[in-house]
Formats: sequence, structure tokens, C-alpha cells
Amino acid sequence: MADEAEDLSGAADETDRETEPPSSPAASGRGAEDGGWSTPILSLARKASETLTANYGSALKSAAVGFAVKASSSDNTISKNVNEHVKTERVNLMNMMKLSIKVLIQSALSLGRTLDADYPPLQQFFVVMEQCLKHGLKVKKTFLGPNKSFWGPLELVEKLCPEAAEIATSVRDLPGLKTPVGRGRAWLNLALMQKKIADYLKALIDRKDLLSEFYDPNALMMHDEGAVIVGLLVGLTVIDANLCLKGEDLDSQVGVIDFSLYLKDGVQYSSDSKQDMELTKILDQKHYVEELNRHLSGTVSDLQSKLDSLEKTNSKIIEELAAANDRIQSLQEEQNQLKQENSSILETSERRQEVSRQDSEVELETYKQTRQGLDEMYNEVWKQLKEERKIRMELEKELELQMSLKQEMEIAMKLLEKDTHEKQDTLVALRQQLEEVKAINLQMFHKAKNSEGSTQQKTEMINSLEQKTNQMIDATKQMEERLQQSEQTRHLVEEKNRKIEQEFVSKIENLQHQLSELDKQRSILDSELKAEKEQRQSLQQQLQQERDVTSQLKAQLQQKSGLEKEMQKLRDEKKQLQKICEEQEQALQEMGLHLSQSKLKMEDFKEVNKALKGNAWLKDDEATSCKQCEKEFSISRRKHHCRNCGDIFCNNCSSNELALPSYPKPVRVCDTCHTLLLQRCSSNAS
Repeated sequence: MADEAEDLSGAADETDRETEPPSSPAASGRGAEDGGWSTPILSLARKASETLTANYGSALKSAAVGFAVKASSSDNTISKNVNEHVKTERVNLMNMMKLSIKVLIQSALSLGRTLDADYPPLQQFFVVMEQCLKHGLKVKKTFLGPNKSFWGPLELVEKLCPEAAEIATSVRDLPGLKTPVGRGRAWLNLALMQKKIADYLKALIDRKDLLSEFYDPNALMMHDEGAVIVGLLVGLTVIDANLCLKGEDLDSQVGVIDFSLYLKDGVQYSSDSKQDMELTKILDQKHYVEELNRHLSGTVSDLQSKLDSLEKTNSKIIEELAAANDRIQSLQEEQNQLKQENSSILETSERRQEVSRQDSEVELETYKQTRQGLDEMYNEVWKQLKEERKIRMELEKELELQMSLKQEMEIAMKLLEKDTHEKQDTLVALRQQLEEVKAINLQMFHKAKNSEGSTQQKTEMINSLEQKTNQMIDATKQMEERLQQSEQTRHLVEEKNRKIEQEFVSKIENLQHQLSELDKQRSILDSELKAEKEQRQSLQQQLQQERDVTSQLKAQLQQKSGLEKEMQKLRDEKKQLQKICEEQEQALQEMGLHLSQSKLKMEDFKEVNKALKGNAWLKDDEATSCKQCEKEFSISRRKHHCRNCGDIFCNNCSSNELALPSYPKPVRVCDTCHTLLLQRCSSNAS
């Protein structure tokens, strides 16, 4: 049956050529009887019968001559006849595949829905495809006998295209399939549903070194006809098929080509040509809408990449804030240690002062009469000690002020953390809104194929999108206000730090002056106390103790300088945070620009939908005069269509050209549409 179907497929040999006149009176009689049928289809039927008789007759003649003539001459003639026979089979199968694909696409587009397994043109397509794959297959000997199936080369597609692995595994897992022929048919069904049958067969034809194991050199898949068939299969991506393989007996199906599907009347042929023109227009519009959706998806992907970069920067800011918090904690610990050391220093100094008081009282009682001048010097020393105590109290107050300032800094850092968390929440909301925009775009694409009632739903969705964009704009304004507040708090903190620094500098200068005066007084006391060694020794011990205290104070001053350096580092970190906030503001502005661009594109998409559904293309026969000036058309006054509204005008009323969303280049537009479109463009620009 397969060989007979291959011979019958020669009926499509001359589909693209002119029909030849009948060579016999019998042929002319047939043409008279079948006057209702078109001449190209009658020639197909005649040549199908002629090829059958010619092929079988040539095979019988070649066999008879081979027995009569010598071996060398018989082999040459047989090989030539076989090659010519195989060529005609290849050409006939290719033409039959052209017919089947053309009929399938036309009928599917006119039907306007997904195809089922019971659809006759689809069944005929699978039959012709099976015959093409079986042409020139090598017979393989197995344990059960000779085997000739096209499942072997289709298994190679799994190695060449990793995407086809799912199809192969699902075919192997089907329970009802027992023969390789059934598996091959199931594979073809799944590849058609996946819309990648052309890609898979192209990858298979490119590797002819692997196909040579399964096909003869003269097979259709090994020649240029196979590449032509793959090019024809690309057109099947327009068709949507829903084929259920469970419960169907694919192993025992018999494939027979039905030529009745390809025989048409002349009237039907003209009506089909008009339908083809309308379908081509619809397909062009569909491709344009798909390109718009691809462009929108590209912009959405760019926005997603920018959101990812913003998330990365926010994570870095959070890490830096954590590091700053750690540093603040370490500074607090150091401050606590300094407080403890200051308290210990104060206790030791008080003890020493008490001891020195007792010694000085004893010495004053013993030497009152002899040394009155020394009493005056002791009084001066006591005054200096009181002044040092006051200075220490002031230093303690300054330390408390520093602690309060650091607490204020901690509060400011917490406010910054809250702001960053709020920014993260807004970014998450922006993501959700972008995902909603994606879903809405997909819904708009699917609903473009439905009836005119879906336009109202689209307008509602667009209104919701505009509301969401307004909400996003409000959120950005709130973020800007919060950033301004944070900047004001930062300026206030910086001013407080400057004032504290100035106070510290003035106090440090006063302490230095006091220390210089104390050194002078100590030198005077040393010169006066040299006379009496015992008194000098006691006074020298006291002076050494005071010197130790001054060294400790100097060490504390050095620690203050280290604290000032750390304050400078914190200021630098503040500047870095301000820069990051500015970058985030710029990113938010870019997001607003992208959203405005997406709004404009949605408006263009509305216009395209209106052009697809609302504006009807007026036919040439329906218009006898210009719609605007109402002048009748003639040889000198020709008809011109407006590409926006679809009506017919004269040249004077439609001499303008504009770029429309549905056309890549400027096209002819009437005067009224020209003014309306210019008003829209000016409103959008404003």
C-alpha cells in the first residue's frame, strides 16, 4: 500500500506548470465530460493515471529486455530507468506536499480554531509526510524479519536537538504504541503541536552523513527536495493543533491519499484567492502586534535588570550600615573604658590629694614661724589644685555631651535604616506592578483575537494601569520628601558637630595655657625648695605625682584626637551614603521615564486595535465619488485609500503622509485624519 501511495503521489507533478493540451481524442472527450472541473486539477488526475501505467509498463518492459539482451547493456538501461523513476517520485511527492500544506493552511485559517485529529486535511498531511519519510528507506534485517520504518531517523533528532528529548521520551512512554511506525506517527503529531517540526527536520537533513545509514542515495531526504519540503513546513507555525494521542490506534492505521480534497471549482478558486488576500492582511497585522509585544517585553526585561541592580546597591548599603553600627558599638565600648579609666584616675588623685593635705598641714605647723613665704606658695598651689578639679569637671561634662551626640547619631542611623527598608518595600511594590503589567500585556495579546466586546475590558485594564502609574508617582514623591527630611537632619547633625569641635579646640587651648603656667610655677618652687632638702623631697614627690597626672591628661588629649579622626571617617561614610541616595533618586527618575514610554506604547497599541477592529477597509467598487469633496472619480481623478480610516478619497483630499503604528513608513492619509493625528501628537508631546 505504501508503494502504491508513492506512485499515486505523482498526481501533483505539474501543479506549478501550465497544463498541456490533450494528445488524443480520448483525452479531449474526458475534458468535455468534466467541464465543471478546473483544467489544472483534471491534468493532475490524468497524469496520475498515466504515471501509474507508464511506471508499471516501463518496469515490465525493462524486465523483459533484460532477459533478452546481454548483461552489460541490460544493467545500464535498468539503472537509467530506475533513476528516472525515482526522480519522478521525488518531484511528485514534493508537489503533493505543497498541495497538502497549502490546503491545510487555507482551511485552518478559514476555520479559525484549533485543529483536531479528525480534521481531514490534517490527516492527509500526515499521510503525505509519512510517504515522504518512507521514500528510499533501507530495509534492515532483524530477528523477526526485514524491517522498514522511519522511526530510526526520527530518533536521531533527539541527539541533534536537545529540545526534542521531551517528545521522544513521551512517545516511548505511550502505552498503546507497539510498532516503530506508530511511534513515528506519534512523534510527527507532537512535533506539529510544538510548532517545531521544520526545525527538527532541518537539523536532521543537515547531517546527511547520519541519514546515509537509513536512506538510499536517491532518497528524497538525501536530495534538494527534502530541503524544499522543510522550507514549506515553516508555514505550519501559523496553525494551532490539539491532538490527543491516548486511545488512538496509530499502529494499524492505513495511509491513503485522498485527491478529492484538492479538486476545486473555478468559482471556489476565485473566492479562495480573495480569502487568501484577506488572510494575508490579517496575518500581517498579527505579525505587527507580535513585534510590538516583543518590543514591550524587551523594555520590561531592561526594567527588571535595573531593579536587580538597585537591589544589589540596597544590599550593599545595608551591609555598610551594619558595619557602621559595629563601629559605633566599638566606639561606645571604648568610651565606657575611658570613663572607667577617668574614674580610677580621679580616685587615685583624690587619695593623693588627701595624703598631700595631711603632710602639708604637718609641715605648715612645724614651719609657720620660719617659712611664711612657703605658706603663701602652698596657698597658691591649693588654688591651682581647685582649678584643676574644675577643669576635670568640665571635661566630664564634655564627655557627657559627646555621649549625647553619639546617641543622636545612632537615632539618625536608625532613621536611615527605616528609609532603606521603606525603599525596599517600594521596590517590591514596583516589581509586583511590573509583573502585573506583563500579565496585562499577555492578556491584551490573547484578547486581540476575540470579539469587539473585549475592547471595553482592555480600556478598564488601561485605566487601572494609569491609576497604578499615578500611585507610583505619588510613592516617588513621598520618597523624595523623606530624602529631603533626612538631608535636613544630616545638616543639623553636621552643624552640631562643628560647634562641638570649636568648643573642644578652645578648651584644649585653655588647658595648654594652664599647663604652661603650672610648669613655670613648678620651676619656681624647685628653685626655692633647694635650700631645704627634706621639704624639697616632699615637694618633689608631690610634683612628680602632679606630672603623672598631666601625662595622663595628655594621653587623654591624644585619645581625643583619635576620636576626632573617627568622626571624620563617619562624615566620609555619610557623604558616601548621600551619593548612594542620589543614585537611587536617578534610578527612580529613569523608572518614571520608562513608565511614561510604556504609556505611550500602550496608546499606540490602542490605536492599532482600533485600526484592526473599528476601521473597515472600503472596497473600490463601493465608492463612486470622493468622500470629502464629493467629486466623481474618472480616468484623471483616481481613487486613493486613507490608511487610517479606510475610506476612498481623491488625490487632492489625501495628499498628506504620516507614520502610523501599523505601518513602518509614512503612508497616505486624508485631511481629516491628518489633522486629528497631528492634534494627538501635540497633546502627547505636551
